[in-house]
Amino acid sequence: MTEPASAAHSIADAPAERRPKISVHQATKLYEGTAAIEGVDFEVYPGEVHALVGENGAGKSTLCKSIAGAVRLSSGEIRLDGELCDFKSPADALRRGIVMVYQEDSLVPTMTVAQNVQLGREKFLSRFRTINISAQQLLQSMNFDVEPSAVVATLGTAKRQMVEIARAVYYQAQVIIFDEPTASLTPEETQHLFLLIEDLRRRGIAIVFISHALEEALAMADRITVLRDSARVITVPAKEMDRATLVKHMVGRTLPSVEEGRKRLAGQKAPRGRRVLRVQNVIQGTMVRNMSFSVFAGEVLGIAGLVGSGRSEIAQVICGARKRNLINGGMIYLEGKPVRYRVPAQAVHDGIAYVTEDRKVSGFFETMTVDDNIYLGWLCTPLGRRRLRFSRRHRNDVSASWVEKTRITAINRQSKIIELSGGNQQKVVVAKSLVQEPNLIILDEPTRGVDVGAVEEIHEIIRGLANEGKAVVVISSYLPEILKVSDRILVARGGQIVAEFNPEDATQEKIMYAAVH
Repeated sequence: MTEPASAAHSIADAPAERRPKISVHQATKLYEGTAAIEGVDFEVYPGEVHALVGENGAGKSTLCKSIAGAVRLSSGEIRLDGELCDFKSPADALRRGIVMVYQEDSLVPTMTVAQNVQLGREKFLSRFRTINISAQQLLQSMNFDVEPSAVVATLGTAKRQMVEIARAVYYQAQVIIFDEPTASLTPEETQHLFLLIEDLRRRGIAIVFISHALEEALAMADRITVLRDSARVITVPAKEMDRATLVKHMVGRTLPSVEEGRKRLAGQKAPRGRRVLRVQNVIQGTMVRNMSFSVFAGEVLGIAGLVGSGRSEIAQVICGARKRNLINGGMIYLEGKPVRYRVPAQAVHDGIAYVTEDRKVSGFFETMTVDDNIYLGWLCTPLGRRRLRFSRRHRNDVSASWVEKTRITAINRQSKIIELSGGNQQKVVVAKSLVQEPNLIILDEPTRGVDVGAVEEIHEIIRGLANEGKAVVVISSYLPEILKVSDRILVARGGQIVAEFNPEDATQEKIMYAAVH
């Protein structure tokens, strides 16, 4: 990377109290001739929370990965405390006090929580008891309810995210980059995180905060930088920005508000049809306790609730990923017939599709192409399993159709999934399920880690499925989403359905009260 003389002198000669902790100048990263970021300037000061927002594919993660040493720039420069840096790996950046908490966790699944927290900073001789006590003290200081001796592979998404955050704090970083840190957290856990960030800010730590939850960016940040089409659009103090203006800078157009979006989708609503699914007194271990509800054709049923309320577990029971109790486990009726699936393939055969909440772990094969991932969904259908010969032409035709329907954006359909933005990865997961032509679709956190523009597209897909006469279940922690897309709203708490609302009468406050009390 070259060093422009004027930029070098202006930063290096600045007084220490006014010098940026991190300064990026004219950063460009090319992939196969296509710019992920191009000519981006960005800086963050000690004790500042700087929010970085933009649509999926705008370049946010690429910029931050370059700061954290995971990506090397094609051109441009990065300075830490005015000194030019050329990180060859994340370990180089870590040694200089730069830590990135990734959106998709980077933990070692076979190690314990305590071992992951201290990974890279282990003492030459240490005992399990010692590192467990140290990790427990750290986790408790942040109000994170995670057992330090637990193996990471057994943890849910939210708790893995907590371990990532705890590890960054343990490293005593000077710069912490949070990539969608609240995507998997409950409102209470999110509040704890915000208090932690405030504490880090008071210590003089520079914080970069990437979030698709624009309300969080506006509330937490001192300044906001917007990226669009791989370039910086604007950097402005957060207090001078509101949500509508921020969205307009991000997508280049004005999007409807939640209330306007709800009214528009409601205007497209089709009449409710037959009962497709009936869940009656289902029990699964300690997570699902006597849960009952029904889903009808042509409706979107929203299920809200905190993490651990049983909402995701009941979805996994329905699709065969979990088994309900053998004795007194309740009944599940599909199209009026009792069903009990041993494996998800049986549910797929009967027309049930499940879109997982954790796309990286169980949603796709990250080293396979867009075409292959979508086609694998079709091969799981009864027709696909009967096919004796693989047809590249048929694969291309099937995949091209669903790439168009779900508006997946990639350099080409032969791109590996790991190379796509979070929003396009999510669309691939949705397409892989919808290619099975199911009658019942269960979407668990369908827009987690997805930008505002892609959220609108996914919501339109959801409404379109209901209008086609499909039965749709949407499980979401984001209450504006539940209020916007649902024809009925259920609230889960303690493994049971504790409340039902009509969307016209429901509010976020009512739903949250039912979820907590």
